[in-house]
Amino acid sequence: MCADLDNRAAIEQFIDRFYARMLADPELAPIFLDVAGIDLEIHLPHIKQYWCKLLLGEQGYRRHTMNIHRQLHARRPLVEADFQRWLALFNATLDADYAGPYAEKARRIAASIADNMRSSLTGQPTASSLS
Repeated sequence: MCADLDNRAAIEQFIDRFYARMLADPELAPIFLDVAGIDLEIHLPHIKQYWCKLLLGEQGYRRHTMNIHRQLHARRPLVEADFQRWLALFNATLDADYAGPYAEKARRIAASIADNMRSSLTGQPTASSLS
């Protein structure tokens, strides 16, 4: 039986699994580790709080994600393949262990995040503006 992302513990476990995939990925790991230089002990709690806000409505996350990603993009331009790979790993992590309405909500939110981030950083139109 697959778990849903309907509570903090499940979301935190999902983020740990997702980041394990990303940080083992030869395309994305260098962006996170070498270019962004993330400190996982600091970064992961922020990301877990971010997803708890998005999925559960918790109010603890107050950072502005676009500013952080604009700084990263200035150091190493993010391209379409980066967004597609991030989303593919996100969805693969969901597919492996999670199912239910919150998991599907996470899938939709992640697609929107990838699309909006790509559009904002690269100037390409969002998928919704093309329809």
